[in-house]
Amino acid sequence: MKIIDIAIKDLLRSTRNAIALVFMFGIPILVTGLFYFMFGRIADQESFELPRTRVAIVNLDQSAPHLQASSAAIPGGIKASTMSELVVEVLQNEDMRELIDPVRYPDAAAAKKAVDDGEVQVAIIIPAGFSSQFSDPYGEASIEFYQDPTLTIGPEVIQTILNQFMDGLSGVRISINVTLDQAGVTNFAVIEQVIERYLEGMEGRSEDLAETFLETRAAGNAPKAANPVALIIGPIMAGMMVFYSFYTGVASAESILREEEDRTLPRLFTTPTSHTTILFGKFLAVFITVLVQIIVLILFGRYVFGIQWGQSGSLAWIIAGTVLTASTFGLFVNSFLKNTKQGGVVFGGVLTFTGMLGMMRVFGVNSPSATLLGDTVSLLVPQGWAVRGFIYVIDAQPASEAQITFLVLAAWSILFFSIGVWRFGKRYT
Repeated sequence: MKIIDIAIKDLLRSTRNAIALVFMFGIPILVTGLFYFMFGRIADQESFELPRTRVAIVNLDQSAPHLQASSAAIPGGIKASTMSELVVEVLQNEDMRELIDPVRYPDAAAAKKAVDDGEVQVAIIIPAGFSSQFSDPYGEASIEFYQDPTLTIGPEVIQTILNQFMDGLSGVRISINVTLDQAGVTNFAVIEQVIERYLEGMEGRSEDLAETFLETRAAGNAPKAANPVALIIGPIMAGMMVFYSFYTGVASAESILREEEDRTLPRLFTTPTSHTTILFGKFLAVFITVLVQIIVLILFGRYVFGIQWGQSGSLAWIIAGTVLTASTFGLFVNSFLKNTKQGGVVFGGVLTFTGMLGMMRVFGVNSPSATLLGDTVSLLVPQGWAVRGFIYVIDAQPASEAQITFLVLAAWSILFFSIGVWRFGKRYT
Protein backbone atom coordinates (compact mmCIF):
# COMPACT_ATOMS: atom_id res chain seq x y z
CA MET A 1 0.00 0.00 0.00
CA LYS A 2 2.87 2.40 0.73
CA ILE A 3 4.10 1.98 -2.87
CA ILE A 4 0.65 2.93 -4.18
CA ASP A 5 0.36 5.90 -1.77
CA ILE A 6 3.70 7.27 -2.96
CA ALA A 7 2.73 6.75 -6.59
CA ILE A 8 -0.63 8.54 -6.16
CA LYS A 9 1.06 11.50 -4.48
CA ASP A 10 3.52 11.89 -7.37
CA LEU A 11 0.75 11.47 -9.97
CA LEU A 12 -1.30 14.26 -8.41
CA ARG A 13 1.74 16.51 -8.43
CA SER A 14 2.35 15.77 -12.15
CA THR A 15 -1.22 16.67 -13.12
CA ARG A 16 -0.81 20.12 -11.55
CA ASN A 17 2.24 20.91 -13.70
CA ALA A 18 0.97 22.76 -16.80
CA ILE A 19 4.36 22.74 -18.54
CA ALA A 20 4.64 18.98 -18.10
CA LEU A 21 1.19 18.49 -19.64
CA VAL A 22 2.19 20.61 -22.65
CA PHE A 23 5.27 18.45 -23.21
CA MET A 24 3.29 15.26 -22.71
CA PHE A 25 0.38 15.99 -25.05
CA GLY A 26 0.49 19.46 -26.60
CA ILE A 27 3.81 19.41 -28.47
CA PRO A 28 3.53 15.86 -29.91
CA ILE A 29 0.01 16.61 -31.22
CA LEU A 30 1.01 20.05 -32.51
CA VAL A 31 4.07 18.81 -34.43
CA THR A 32 2.16 15.89 -35.93
CA GLY A 33 -0.72 18.21 -36.82
CA LEU A 34 1.63 20.55 -38.68
CA PHE A 35 2.83 17.64 -40.83
CA TYR A 36 -0.76 16.51 -41.31
CA PHE A 37 -1.86 19.84 -42.79
CA MET A 38 1.43 20.21 -44.66
CA PHE A 39 0.63 17.10 -46.70
CA GLY A 40 -2.55 18.50 -48.11
CA ARG A 41 -5.55 17.81 -45.89
CA ILE A 42 -6.45 14.69 -47.82
CA ALA A 43 -7.16 12.38 -44.91
CA ASP A 44 -10.25 11.02 -46.68
CA GLN A 45 -9.12 8.09 -48.82
CA GLU A 46 -11.97 8.64 -51.27
CA SER A 47 -10.50 12.00 -52.32
CA PHE A 48 -7.18 10.45 -53.39
CA GLU A 49 -6.83 8.90 -56.83
CA LEU A 50 -3.81 7.77 -58.81
CA PRO A 51 -3.27 9.94 -61.89
CA ARG A 52 -3.88 8.56 -65.39
CA THR A 53 -0.56 8.69 -67.20
CA ARG A 54 -0.24 9.35 -70.91
CA VAL A 55 2.25 6.83 -72.31
CA ALA A 56 3.98 6.86 -75.71
CA ILE A 57 4.53 3.30 -77.00
CA VAL A 58 7.07 2.52 -79.69
CA ASN A 59 7.47 -1.02 -81.07
CA LEU A 60 10.61 -1.31 -83.23
CA ASP A 61 10.55 -5.11 -83.07
CA GLN A 62 9.00 -5.65 -86.50
CA SER A 63 10.80 -8.75 -87.80
CA ALA A 64 10.31 -10.91 -84.74
CA PRO A 65 9.80 -14.70 -84.45
CA HIS A 66 6.08 -15.42 -84.13
CA LEU A 67 4.41 -17.18 -81.24
CA GLN A 68 2.66 -20.34 -82.29
CA ALA A 69 0.27 -20.26 -79.36
CA SER A 70 -3.41 -19.75 -80.09
CA SER A 71 -5.12 -16.59 -78.87
CA ALA A 72 -7.16 -18.67 -76.44
CA ALA A 73 -3.96 -19.74 -74.69
CA ILE A 74 -2.94 -16.17 -73.85
CA PRO A 75 -4.48 -14.90 -70.59
CA GLY A 76 -6.91 -12.03 -70.80
CA GLY A 77 -7.99 -12.85 -74.36
CA ILE A 78 -5.12 -10.82 -75.83
CA LYS A 79 -4.21 -11.34 -79.48
CA ALA A 80 -0.46 -11.14 -80.06
CA SER A 81 1.84 -12.87 -82.55
CA THR A 82 5.17 -11.80 -81.02
CA MET A 83 6.50 -11.13 -77.54
CA SER A 84 6.82 -7.41 -78.33
CA GLU A 85 3.18 -7.29 -79.46
CA LEU A 86 2.21 -9.02 -76.23
CA VAL A 87 3.86 -6.19 -74.24
CA VAL A 88 2.11 -3.55 -76.35
CA GLU A 89 -1.28 -5.23 -76.03
CA VAL A 90 -0.89 -5.45 -72.26
CA LEU A 91 -0.27 -1.70 -72.04
CA GLN A 92 -3.26 -1.01 -74.31
CA ASN A 93 -5.56 -3.46 -72.57
CA GLU A 94 -8.88 -2.20 -71.19
CA ASP A 95 -7.87 -3.33 -67.69
CA MET A 96 -5.11 -0.69 -67.75
CA ARG A 97 -7.21 2.26 -68.92
CA GLU A 98 -7.73 3.58 -65.39
CA LEU A 99 -3.98 4.08 -65.09
CA ILE A 100 -2.62 4.30 -68.65
CA ASP A 101 -3.59 6.46 -71.62
CA PRO A 102 -1.56 4.77 -74.42
CA VAL A 103 -0.49 6.51 -77.64
CA ARG A 104 1.43 4.75 -80.45
CA TYR A 105 4.46 6.54 -81.93
CA PRO A 106 6.45 5.47 -85.02
CA ASP A 107 9.97 5.89 -83.66
CA ALA A 108 11.94 6.52 -80.48
CA ALA A 109 12.94 10.08 -81.36
CA ALA A 110 9.33 11.20 -81.79
CA ALA A 111 8.29 9.54 -78.52
CA LYS A 112 11.13 11.15 -76.55
CA LYS A 113 10.38 14.55 -78.09
CA ALA A 114 6.75 14.14 -77.01
CA VAL A 115 7.94 13.54 -73.44
CA ASP A 116 10.25 16.57 -73.57
CA ASP A 117 7.42 18.74 -74.94
CA GLY A 118 5.02 17.59 -72.22
CA GLU A 119 2.61 15.86 -74.62
CA VAL A 120 3.11 12.54 -72.80
CA GLN A 121 4.64 11.68 -69.43
CA VAL A 122 6.37 8.41 -70.27
CA ALA A 123 7.81 6.74 -73.38
CA ILE A 124 8.16 2.94 -73.54
CA ILE A 125 10.41 1.88 -76.40
CA ILE A 126 10.65 -1.79 -77.41
CA PRO A 127 13.90 -2.14 -79.39
CA ALA A 128 14.46 -4.14 -82.55
CA GLY A 129 15.33 -7.74 -81.78
CA PHE A 130 13.45 -7.78 -78.47
CA SER A 131 11.50 -10.98 -79.29
CA SER A 132 14.58 -12.69 -80.72
CA GLN A 133 16.61 -11.85 -77.63
CA PHE A 134 13.77 -13.05 -75.44
CA SER A 135 13.56 -16.33 -77.33
CA ASP A 136 17.32 -16.83 -77.16
CA PRO A 137 18.07 -18.54 -73.82
CA TYR A 138 21.34 -16.61 -73.66
CA GLY A 139 19.95 -13.30 -74.95
CA GLU A 140 19.29 -10.13 -72.98
CA ALA A 141 15.85 -8.66 -73.68
CA SER A 142 15.33 -5.10 -72.43
CA ILE A 143 12.84 -2.26 -72.84
CA GLU A 144 13.79 1.44 -72.74
CA PHE A 145 11.85 3.58 -70.26
CA TYR A 146 11.96 7.36 -70.79
CA GLN A 147 10.09 9.76 -68.49
CA ASP A 148 9.57 13.38 -67.61
CA PRO A 149 12.08 13.93 -64.74
CA THR A 150 9.79 16.47 -63.05
CA LEU A 151 7.07 13.85 -62.45
CA THR A 152 7.08 11.10 -59.83
CA ILE A 153 3.83 9.26 -59.11
CA GLY A 154 2.60 8.57 -62.66
CA PRO A 155 5.91 7.33 -64.12
CA GLU A 156 6.60 5.29 -61.00
CA VAL A 157 3.24 3.53 -61.36
CA ILE A 158 3.90 2.75 -65.05
CA GLN A 159 7.40 1.50 -64.29
CA THR A 160 6.03 -0.75 -61.55
CA ILE A 161 3.45 -2.18 -63.95
CA LEU A 162 6.11 -2.84 -66.60
CA ASN A 163 8.50 -4.41 -64.09
CA GLN A 164 5.81 -6.72 -62.73
CA PHE A 165 4.83 -7.76 -66.24
CA MET A 166 8.43 -8.54 -67.21
CA ASP A 167 8.89 -10.45 -63.97
CA GLY A 168 5.89 -12.54 -64.96
CA LEU A 169 7.40 -13.23 -68.38
CA SER A 170 10.67 -14.25 -66.77
CA GLY A 171 8.91 -17.49 -65.89
CA VAL A 172 8.89 -18.24 -69.61
CA ARG A 173 12.66 -17.78 -69.78
CA ILE A 174 13.17 -20.09 -66.83
CA SER A 175 10.97 -22.74 -68.44
CA ILE A 176 12.89 -22.41 -71.71
CA ASN A 177 16.28 -22.75 -70.07
CA VAL A 178 15.23 -25.77 -68.02
CA THR A 179 13.71 -27.48 -71.09
CA LEU A 180 16.73 -26.85 -73.33
CA ASP A 181 19.16 -27.98 -70.65
CA GLN A 182 17.28 -31.24 -70.30
CA ALA A 183 16.77 -31.72 -74.08
CA GLY A 184 20.29 -30.68 -75.01
CA VAL A 185 19.15 -28.87 -78.17
CA THR A 186 18.58 -25.28 -79.32
CA ASN A 187 15.52 -25.28 -81.54
CA PHE A 188 13.00 -22.49 -82.08
CA ALA A 189 10.22 -25.04 -82.50
CA VAL A 190 10.92 -26.38 -79.01
CA ILE A 191 11.08 -22.86 -77.62
CA GLU A 192 7.72 -22.00 -79.19
CA GLN A 193 6.15 -25.12 -77.70
CA VAL A 194 7.46 -24.22 -74.25
CA ILE A 195 6.03 -20.69 -74.52
CA GLU A 196 2.70 -22.07 -75.69
CA ARG A 197 2.50 -24.55 -72.82
CA TYR A 198 3.47 -21.85 -70.33
CA LEU A 199 0.75 -19.49 -71.55
CA GLU A 200 -1.81 -22.30 -71.53
CA GLY A 201 -0.90 -23.03 -67.91
CA MET A 202 -1.24 -19.37 -67.01
CA GLU A 203 -4.78 -19.29 -68.39
CA GLY A 204 -6.02 -21.80 -65.85
CA ARG A 205 -4.63 -19.88 -62.92
CA SER A 206 -6.11 -16.44 -63.56
CA GLU A 207 -9.36 -14.75 -64.25
CA ASP A 208 -7.97 -11.79 -66.12
CA LEU A 209 -4.72 -10.19 -67.20
CA ALA A 210 -4.41 -7.85 -64.24
CA GLU A 211 -4.44 -10.77 -61.78
CA THR A 212 -2.11 -12.84 -63.97
CA PHE A 213 0.76 -10.44 -64.51
CA LEU A 214 0.25 -7.06 -62.93
CA GLU A 215 -2.21 -6.73 -60.04
CA THR A 216 -2.40 -3.09 -61.11
CA ARG A 217 -5.81 -2.57 -59.61
CA ALA A 218 -4.38 -3.07 -56.12
CA ALA A 219 -3.85 0.68 -55.82
CA GLY A 220 -7.38 1.48 -56.94
CA ASN A 221 -8.96 -1.15 -54.71
CA ALA A 222 -6.80 -0.45 -51.67
CA PRO A 223 -8.68 -0.38 -48.37
CA LYS A 224 -9.31 2.86 -46.60
CA ALA A 225 -6.52 1.99 -44.17
CA ALA A 226 -4.08 2.86 -46.95
CA ASN A 227 -4.84 6.58 -46.64
CA PRO A 228 -1.66 8.15 -48.09
CA VAL A 229 -1.56 10.95 -45.53
CA ALA A 230 -2.08 8.56 -42.61
CA LEU A 231 0.76 6.37 -43.92
CA ILE A 232 3.06 9.39 -43.71
CA ILE A 233 1.72 10.76 -40.43
CA GLY A 234 1.80 7.38 -38.62
CA PRO A 235 5.61 7.12 -38.32
CA ILE A 236 5.84 10.83 -37.47
CA MET A 237 3.30 10.46 -34.66
CA ALA A 238 5.16 7.37 -33.43
CA GLY A 239 8.43 9.29 -33.41
CA MET A 240 6.87 12.18 -31.48
CA MET A 241 5.37 9.77 -28.93
CA VAL A 242 8.69 8.07 -28.29
CA PHE A 243 10.63 11.34 -28.24
CA TYR A 244 8.41 12.99 -25.63
CA SER A 245 7.69 9.86 -23.60
CA PHE A 246 11.38 9.79 -22.68
CA TYR A 247 11.14 13.47 -21.74
CA THR A 248 8.18 12.62 -19.53
CA GLY A 249 10.05 9.71 -17.96
CA VAL A 250 13.03 11.86 -17.01
CA ALA A 251 10.90 14.83 -15.89
CA SER A 252 8.63 12.67 -13.72
CA ALA A 253 11.53 10.85 -12.09
CA GLU A 254 13.06 14.23 -11.34
CA SER A 255 10.62 14.40 -8.41
CA ILE A 256 13.21 12.40 -6.45
CA LEU A 257 15.75 15.21 -6.77
CA ARG A 258 13.09 17.88 -6.16
CA GLU A 259 12.00 16.24 -2.91
CA GLU A 260 15.62 15.91 -1.89
CA GLU A 261 16.11 19.66 -2.35
CA ASP A 262 12.86 20.37 -0.47
CA ARG A 263 14.10 18.12 2.37
CA THR A 264 10.95 15.99 2.19
CA LEU A 265 12.77 12.93 0.89
CA PRO A 266 15.25 12.73 3.81
CA ARG A 267 12.32 12.94 6.23
CA LEU A 268 10.60 10.14 4.33
CA PHE A 269 13.74 8.04 4.69
CA THR A 270 13.55 8.41 8.48
CA THR A 271 10.24 6.49 8.50
CA PRO A 272 10.12 2.67 8.63
CA THR A 273 9.52 2.65 4.84
CA SER A 274 12.49 1.10 3.05
CA HIS A 275 14.43 2.92 0.34
CA THR A 276 13.42 0.23 -2.17
CA THR A 277 9.73 0.75 -1.44
CA ILE A 278 10.06 4.50 -1.91
CA LEU A 279 11.91 4.13 -5.22
CA PHE A 280 9.39 1.53 -6.44
CA GLY A 281 6.53 3.90 -5.59
CA LYS A 282 8.12 6.72 -7.53
CA PHE A 283 8.89 4.41 -10.44
CA LEU A 284 5.24 3.29 -10.48
CA ALA A 285 4.15 6.93 -10.73
CA VAL A 286 6.50 7.50 -13.68
CA PHE A 287 5.29 4.29 -15.34
CA ILE A 288 1.60 5.24 -15.08
CA THR A 289 2.30 8.78 -16.31
CA VAL A 290 4.12 7.58 -19.44
CA LEU A 291 1.49 4.88 -20.06
CA VAL A 292 -1.35 7.42 -19.94
CA GLN A 293 0.61 9.74 -22.23
CA ILE A 294 1.15 7.09 -24.94
CA ILE A 295 -2.41 5.73 -24.79
CA VAL A 296 -3.89 9.22 -25.13
CA LEU A 297 -1.62 10.03 -28.09
CA ILE A 298 -2.40 6.73 -29.81
CA LEU A 299 -6.15 7.29 -29.45
CA PHE A 300 -5.79 10.87 -30.67
CA GLY A 301 -3.77 9.71 -33.68
CA ARG A 302 -6.34 7.03 -34.49
CA TYR A 303 -9.51 9.11 -34.26
CA VAL A 304 -8.22 12.54 -35.34
CA PHE A 305 -5.43 11.77 -37.85
CA GLY A 306 -6.85 8.43 -39.02
CA ILE A 307 -3.68 6.47 -38.22
CA GLN A 308 -4.06 2.69 -38.32
CA TRP A 309 -1.82 1.30 -35.58
CA GLY A 310 -1.95 -2.31 -36.75
CA GLN A 311 -2.69 -5.44 -34.75
CA SER A 312 -3.64 -4.70 -31.16
CA GLY A 313 -1.53 -7.56 -29.80
CA SER A 314 1.66 -6.36 -31.50
CA LEU A 315 0.87 -2.77 -30.53
CA ALA A 316 0.51 -3.81 -26.89
CA TRP A 317 3.99 -5.36 -26.94
CA ILE A 318 5.52 -2.14 -28.26
CA ILE A 319 3.59 0.09 -25.86
CA ALA A 320 4.69 -2.04 -22.90
CA GLY A 321 8.32 -2.00 -24.01
CA THR A 322 8.33 1.74 -24.66
CA VAL A 323 6.68 2.62 -21.32
CA LEU A 324 9.05 0.39 -19.38
CA THR A 325 12.14 1.78 -21.11
CA ALA A 326 11.10 5.44 -20.85
CA SER A 327 10.25 5.04 -17.15
CA THR A 328 13.44 3.24 -16.17
CA PHE A 329 15.46 5.63 -18.34
CA GLY A 330 14.13 8.49 -16.20
CA LEU A 331 15.22 6.72 -13.04
CA PHE A 332 18.61 5.94 -14.59
CA VAL A 333 19.33 9.50 -15.76
CA ASN A 334 18.29 11.15 -12.50
CA SER A 335 20.55 8.83 -10.52
CA PHE A 336 23.52 10.63 -12.13
CA LEU A 337 22.25 14.15 -11.35
CA LYS A 338 23.14 15.99 -8.18
CA ASN A 339 20.29 18.48 -8.34
CA THR A 340 17.44 19.70 -10.55
CA LYS A 341 19.59 22.47 -12.04
CA GLN A 342 21.53 19.85 -13.95
CA GLY A 343 18.26 18.70 -15.50
CA GLY A 344 18.43 21.48 -18.07
CA VAL A 345 21.62 20.01 -19.50
CA VAL A 346 20.00 16.61 -19.75
CA PHE A 347 16.84 17.95 -21.42
CA GLY A 348 18.74 20.16 -23.84
CA GLY A 349 21.59 17.79 -24.61
CA VAL A 350 21.30 14.11 -23.78
CA LEU A 351 17.57 13.63 -24.41
CA THR A 352 17.54 15.74 -27.58
CA PHE A 353 20.56 13.96 -29.05
CA THR A 354 19.38 10.43 -28.26
CA GLY A 355 15.81 11.27 -29.26
CA MET A 356 16.78 12.66 -32.67
CA LEU A 357 19.13 9.75 -33.23
CA GLY A 358 16.28 7.35 -32.56
CA MET A 359 13.99 9.20 -35.00
CA MET A 360 16.35 8.93 -38.00
CA ARG A 361 14.25 6.06 -39.30
CA VAL A 362 11.19 8.34 -39.52
CA PHE A 363 12.78 11.05 -41.64
CA GLY A 364 15.03 8.84 -43.79
CA VAL A 365 12.40 7.16 -45.97
CA ASN A 366 13.71 8.27 -49.37
CA SER A 367 17.40 8.64 -48.58
CA PRO A 368 19.61 5.50 -48.74
CA SER A 369 22.16 6.97 -46.32
CA ALA A 370 19.47 8.05 -43.85
CA THR A 371 17.80 4.65 -44.14
CA LEU A 372 21.12 2.99 -43.32
CA LEU A 373 21.44 5.17 -40.21
CA GLY A 374 17.82 4.46 -39.31
CA ASP A 375 18.38 0.73 -39.52
CA THR A 376 21.72 0.64 -37.71
CA VAL A 377 22.97 3.69 -35.82
CA SER A 378 19.54 4.61 -34.42
CA LEU A 379 19.37 1.20 -32.73
CA LEU A 380 22.25 2.22 -30.50
CA VAL A 381 19.72 4.09 -28.34
CA PRO A 382 16.48 2.74 -26.82
CA GLN A 383 14.41 5.40 -28.61
CA GLY A 384 15.47 3.88 -31.93
CA TRP A 385 14.16 0.46 -30.94
CA ALA A 386 10.85 1.94 -29.77
CA VAL A 387 10.39 3.89 -33.03
CA ARG A 388 11.31 0.77 -34.99
CA GLY A 389 8.68 -1.19 -33.10
CA PHE A 390 5.86 1.27 -33.81
CA ILE A 391 6.76 1.50 -37.51
CA TYR A 392 6.85 -2.30 -37.79
CA VAL A 393 3.39 -2.51 -36.24
CA ILE A 394 2.05 0.16 -38.62
CA ASP A 395 3.59 -1.74 -41.56
CA ALA A 396 1.84 -4.94 -40.40
CA GLN A 397 5.07 -6.84 -39.83
CA PRO A 398 4.82 -10.29 -38.18
CA ALA A 399 4.01 -10.37 -34.46
CA SER A 400 7.41 -11.95 -33.84
CA GLU A 401 9.06 -8.64 -34.79
CA ALA A 402 7.06 -6.84 -32.08
CA GLN A 403 8.01 -9.49 -29.53
CA ILE A 404 11.70 -9.23 -30.43
CA THR A 405 11.53 -5.45 -30.09
CA PHE A 406 9.83 -5.81 -26.70
CA LEU A 407 12.57 -8.16 -25.50
CA VAL A 408 15.27 -5.70 -26.52
CA LEU A 409 13.44 -2.82 -24.80
CA ALA A 410 12.95 -4.99 -21.73
CA ALA A 411 16.69 -5.64 -21.66
CA TRP A 412 17.31 -1.87 -21.79
CA SER A 413 14.76 -1.45 -18.96
CA ILE A 414 16.42 -4.01 -16.72
CA LEU A 415 19.79 -2.33 -17.27
CA PHE A 416 18.45 1.18 -16.56
CA PHE A 417 16.42 0.11 -13.53
CA SER A 418 19.27 -1.89 -11.97
CA ILE A 419 21.77 0.95 -12.33
CA GLY A 420 19.26 3.58 -11.16
CA VAL A 421 18.17 1.69 -8.05
CA TRP A 422 21.78 0.78 -7.21
CA ARG A 423 23.00 4.37 -7.50
CA PHE A 424 20.06 5.85 -5.55
CA GLY A 425 20.36 3.15 -2.91
CA LYS A 426 24.07 3.85 -2.54
CA ARG A 427 23.41 7.58 -2.49
CA TYR A 428 20.85 7.51 0.29
CA THR A 429 22.37 4.79 2.44
